[in-house]
Amino acid sequence: MTGTLPDIIAERLSVLFCGINPALSAAVAGHHFVSRSNRFWRVIHLAGFTPNEIPPEDDRTILHYRCGLTAVVGRPTARADQVLAEEFAGAKADFEQKIIRFKPRYVAFLGKAAYCALSGQRDIGWGSQSMSMGDAMVWVLPNPSGRNRAFSLEQLVTAYRQLRQATEPRK
Repeated sequence: MTGTLPDIIAERLSVLFCGINPALSAAVAGHHFVSRSNRFWRVIHLAGFTPNEIPPEDDRTILHYRCGLTAVVGRPTARADQVLAEEFAGAKADFEQKIIRFKPRYVAFLGKAAYCALSGQRDIGWGSQSMSMGDAMVWVLPNPSGRNRAFSLEQLVTAYRQLRQATEPRK
């Protein structure tokens, strides 16, 4: 059985990107978003979070840009739809404690599934959410997985750029 993928997290990050759960390939490699089809690293670069595209094997350098990575459910799966409702329910308290402890400014869910499961809401929109977690504002982004072809690269970049702009200090 493959182990879990460790969080890349620090206190008071600007954004904590939150996936549903690790992909099997990521857990085996020990790095986040390692699949060539996953567009995460490219999207956050093009959206302006990082000055260059971070290779998955250098995933810890995301901390240099006040961003981190976590997942709601630790169990790796081949597909996110293999995560069970009971796993979300079982992960909720620990996930909320993580947010309270590390105090990110934003928690950005990659896809609606995990946020729906944690919030109990069924119909949510993209972008900024009215509910917060701890002191963190919640944002829901399209999942950059290569399996998610409902969003083009351009649409993903636009959605992620809106979050980046929200994190900028007001002038």
